[in-house]
Amino acid sequence: MPTIDVDYTEFETLLGMEFHKDIEKINDVLAFVKGEAKAFDEKGGTMSIEIKDTNRPDLWSIEGLVRTLRGFLGIREGLLEYHVGKESAEVYVDQRLESIRPYIGCSIVKNLKLTDAVIRGFMHLQDKLDQTYGRSRQRASIGLYNLDLIKLPLRYTVAKPEDVSFVPLGFAERMNLRDMLARHPKGLEYGHIVRTHRVYPILLDSEKTPLSFPPIINSNDLGKITEDTRNILVEVTGTSLETVLDTLKIVTLSLVDRGGKAYSSRIHYLDKDLNDIVTPSFETKTIRLDFDYSNRILGLQMTGKQVARLLSKAGYGIDQLEVNGAKIRIPCYRIDVMHPIDIVEDIAIAYDYNNIKPVWRETHTTGSVISEQALVDLTRELMVGLGFQETLNYTLTNPDNLFTKMNVKNERIVEISNPKVVTLTCLRNWVLPSLMEFVGNNLHVELPQKIFELGKVTLPDASSETKTRDEERLAGIIYNASASFSEVKSALNAFFMNLGVEWEVKEGKHSSFIDGRIGMAVVKGLDVGIFGELNPGVLQAWKLENPASAFELNITEILRIKRD
Repeated sequence: MPTIDVDYTEFETLLGMEFHKDIEKINDVLAFVKGEAKAFDEKGGTMSIEIKDTNRPDLWSIEGLVRTLRGFLGIREGLLEYHVGKESAEVYVDQRLESIRPYIGCSIVKNLKLTDAVIRGFMHLQDKLDQTYGRSRQRASIGLYNLDLIKLPLRYTVAKPEDVSFVPLGFAERMNLRDMLARHPKGLEYGHIVRTHRVYPILLDSEKTPLSFPPIINSNDLGKITEDTRNILVEVTGTSLETVLDTLKIVTLSLVDRGGKAYSSRIHYLDKDLNDIVTPSFETKTIRLDFDYSNRILGLQMTGKQVARLLSKAGYGIDQLEVNGAKIRIPCYRIDVMHPIDIVEDIAIAYDYNNIKPVWRETHTTGSVISEQALVDLTRELMVGLGFQETLNYTLTNPDNLFTKMNVKNERIVEISNPKVVTLTCLRNWVLPSLMEFVGNNLHVELPQKIFELGKVTLPDASSETKTRDEERLAGIIYNASASFSEVKSALNAFFMNLGVEWEVKEGKHSSFIDGRIGMAVVKGLDVGIFGELNPGVLQAWKLENPASAFELNITEILRIKRD
């Protein structure tokens, strides 16, 4: 959940209320936006607010926060409409950006009066949108520039890494694009977004002066906003047009709320498949709301006028108010509203959830554990009764653990497309490697060690909706100087007997186990597991110095057979 820092004095001033740093009183107001004050920075004069509604990036600045709270507090109700002035800039987009970072949106905001606190607030909003809504600058990233230093029109184009250089924001040294990726903190953090391409995105003015290297860093000359800046160019580039346009809208509106006047830009896409667009757009959309529907959802009996008043407090406009419903005009900044249920939620917030009386369900039901879960729980109890200690391990692992260290051939598994940790790159397809890793990490524990895990594995399955299926597996290891085939077979014999399942043993082969000291567990003619003494090569791979016997059973299959 995003946490934003706002200037506390400004928060009180813009709302026209004094809270005297009373957390409880502040949180009563912030409840309207699902917010909660977390901390005060007495030295910096800021207040940290956690916004629990992750679908509303319009609330991630003090301007958006106050805009919404004013309505709920009755300070300014109704639809707040914004207007954008005539086209004041043009941007020409290079077709070669199509496979790199194809979309851009721009706006111009004039006649601003900025303070240090306001500028810090916009930098905080920019960073928050880049990290969350912009998916760490993958889908969208923001740039703000001093318009008075820029020669229009703009060209959003590409350049070879060594062909363009400028002084990046926060630096005094001129660098080319490749150097920025290697030496600038933002290049080190976000360079992976563009590094694989032969050419990089670049934004230039009409005199070919670089404004920025999207999505990495702005120019220190043009992309530095100060208290003397009066006119700002806002630019958003990205790989998702919708995200780019929404982000541009949110940032521009925050500047407008500070007294600026917004003007549009025309984006010329030279790609024949893309039409020119004018950005930003502050148009509102309309959704039909049936009052019977909202009353049924909330358990209330409100008239159309009562609902309309609550919607006005929530910032909506009302068109064609009727007895049974109305057309609701949605504020342009409410990019989260997609369905009438979203509007109903805002009605409930304006009504105040505390005023809605809870109603107990009339239908009484009796809950119970499903039979399969009861058998799973019994499986766990039996293993504990047999002297095994339960372990819990990650379902995420890596191919080296699943195959190389277990001396088995690679096979198809469910892998993660963008793993964050090199040791956790796929979902396990059997449990035994997890137990081997556990033993290997606990060699300091005295012997004997008898451990088990009852957990899930995930297997590819083309017939499933998700193309995968989960199975419940039971695996165990006996690790001591005298671990043997007979010991693990004896444990399984006791397990099956107490589970009430008849089983038998047949010969088998598996490269993780020693030939001749391995058995296949069979129930009603079906192979349900494997057990035996582990191969010395496997033990060595996990740095185990003593023998070990182990087993793995398909509990999902055993329970299915038992149920049938």
